[in-house]
Amino acid sequence: MKRQKRDRLDRAFSNGYQAGVSGRGRDNCPYQNLDAKSEWLGGWREAMDAKNTGLIK
Repeated sequence: MKRQKRDRLDRAFSNGYQAGVSGRGRDNCPYQNLDAKSEWLGGWREAMDAKNTGLIK
């Protein structure tokens, strides 16, 4: 059971990262669950930081 939860949160982080890389805004978060939303926003923020430092074009 815990593995499923972790996988879901990992997927939310990854989806957020991909959204950030593709230039979508943080308002496009599809999650309502607080944990998943936090993970998605964390991934989105990490992608934005990578873009701002020039790691991603």
